[in-house]
Amino acid sequence: MNNMPQNDNITAAIGNTPLVKLRNIVPENCADIYIKLEYYNPTGSYKDRMALSVIENAERRGDIKPGTTIVECTGGSTGTSLAFVCSVKGYKFHVISSDAFAKEKLQTMRIFGADLEIMPSDGGKVTPDLIPKMIARANEISAASGGYLTDQFNNPDVLDGYNKMAEEILDKLDAPVDVFCGAAGSAGMAMGVSKVLKKANPATKVVILEPASAPLISKGIKGSHKIDGIGVGFVPPFLDKKLYDEVRVIDEADARSMAKLLAAKEGIFAGTSTGMNVIAALQIAKELGPGHVVVTVAVDSGMKYLSSGLFD
Repeated sequence: MNNMPQNDNITAAIGNTPLVKLRNIVPENCADIYIKLEYYNPTGSYKDRMALSVIENAERRGDIKPGTTIVECTGGSTGTSLAFVCSVKGYKFHVISSDAFAKEKLQTMRIFGADLEIMPSDGGKVTPDLIPKMIARANEISAASGGYLTDQFNNPDVLDGYNKMAEEILDKLDAPVDVFCGAAGSAGMAMGVSKVLKKANPATKVVILEPASAPLISKGIKGSHKIDGIGVGFVPPFLDKKLYDEVRVIDEADARSMAKLLAAKEGIFAGTSTGMNVIAALQIAKELGPGHVVVTVAVDSGMKYLSSGLFD
């Protein structure tokens, strides 16, 4: 007889992801680096946290009810997570994405039952105008259909979804977090985590990351890149100067190389934005030296990028 506790549905599997210490790629005389393995969430991404938060908070307020169509634009992971939550809860989901993003993510959204609308990109790149065009289209569809726009770039329910990630980090570490670093798309994850970490320890520093080819936050320069989910072409509204201390740029080619190295040396199979996160964590760990703690995030699974050429 199976005496294991049973969950009401699969959304109970969101969160409580492992926090592991990097062992094999960290040089001597560095701070300790811990990485939160968010690909343990049901769809293989930390976006499951925000999707559940956004939908359930809206349900509690009465903003959505049976028969409501959910609307969002996305690079893929947010859309996959929303499609997953909507499939469990029985909502229709209309999503706007682009051929600039990983084929696996587009396929997964369809498999979860989403009505997927593709906006063509310029040569498969995330250009400065792509995400704003997708946002405008989502607003248009929501207004015309009366659907509920989850609005991942402005909806404070997004931040609620990431607070628990920070609580899990604090619960699993015996030492204070000296620095937390993470790449910014909507900046919801970084700000949601930062709010809790800085409340627990005001000395904790938070470092925001962006692609070197599109350093809009750090230098005011727009540019193009091929990293899903970040560098969205405008300064994210969630970005709160009280909740971060520094912005760093990371070269995309270096991030791709790090994604491969993480799999080969640490057994961590993740995407390019995770490569960015770990490069920054290594830089910071070298600067801080022994006796300090740096925390970052494995954003999503490398399984989402097998057709993209990342691991070729």
